[in-house]
Amino acid sequence: MIPIPPGVHVWLATGRTDMRKGFGSLARQVQEVLGRDPHGGHLFVFRGRRADLVKVIWHDGQGACLFTKRLERGRFIWPSVVDGAVTLSPAQLGYLLEGIDWRLPQHTARPERAG
Repeated sequence: MIPIPPGVHVWLATGRTDMRKGFGSLARQVQEVLGRDPHGGHLFVFRGRRADLVKVIWHDGQGACLFTKRLERGRFIWPSVVDGAVTLSPAQLGYLLEGIDWRLPQHTARPERAG
């Protein structure tokens, strides 16, 4: 998991992204499409057409980071908005990266009382 410092926002770039793009091309998309600063310390998450691959770009203050995750089974849950961005909490990003529906995570079982 990416260590997300306090105050950092997580942005999902809605729609589909060409997963052949690297940090430079994705950073340009952040500037031109999302109107955000890719070097501002926030995380920007992109999903490919098949929905089993995401890329996360982040500038940590020292340099540019590009993280990639491909699910072996299943798909990443993505908002249905075509253009723009959706902001997530760090906890929701954790669910997303695990392949869990981050929009409405549910406990599968409640803890039992001790004693």
